[in-house]
Amino acid sequence: MRIKFFSLFLLLGNSLAYAHDVAAADHEFLLSGGLWGYIWVGAKHMITGYDHLLFLIGVVFYLSKFSDIIKFISAFTLGHSITLITATFLQIEVNEYLIDAVIGFSVFYKGFENLGGFKTIHSKAPSLMMMVTLFGLIHGLGLSARLQSLHLGDEQVLLKILSFNIGVELGQVTALLPIVYVIKYLQARKAYNSLYKAINTYLLLAGLVLVIYQLYRYFV
Repeated sequence: MRIKFFSLFLLLGNSLAYAHDVAAADHEFLLSGGLWGYIWVGAKHMITGYDHLLFLIGVVFYLSKFSDIIKFISAFTLGHSITLITATFLQIEVNEYLIDAVIGFSVFYKGFENLGGFKTIHSKAPSLMMMVTLFGLIHGLGLSARLQSLHLGDEQVLLKILSFNIGVELGQVTALLPIVYVIKYLQARKAYNSLYKAINTYLLLAGLVLVIYQLYRYFV
């Protein structure tokens, strides 16, 4: 377990460092790409944003009906769109490492909930819709922090923000479609219960590593 935990820490740590290096390349691309550039960067950020996707995987794993999947993903989308657009337009700054630590906690929380963690502490889990929306708002602040780090300039600011948000939604749909398909495929297999426990255990550990890593970056 210790070896797996350390390997997971190294893997996520290297990926996080790489993600921050990419910001410079994204900025250069935006200077020449116009509004389409913001759509592209938004889509790429969501597709490669494993912290966002890990949380969504946790949400989807808990659900069995497509109608429920659409409902909860829509709530998450509405939440992160509100804070992404509002915080960026009003130039509300949050510390990137602290908000990413909270996003990491959202991944930990979903794995904990899916594994019946609240039952083990004899407590009732909060409303799933409420928590998905709340974490959506928090994820939106993380997206806003990333967008503001790219420097929007003084022209077409709102259009740039909206274009980035459109890209985020396109990236989210692109990433989620195969994930939902694979999960629905696995749900029909005998080994699903074992996979469910294994993947949600990974979410719990990955979320914990993300929290520790981001807090480390904040304090160092």
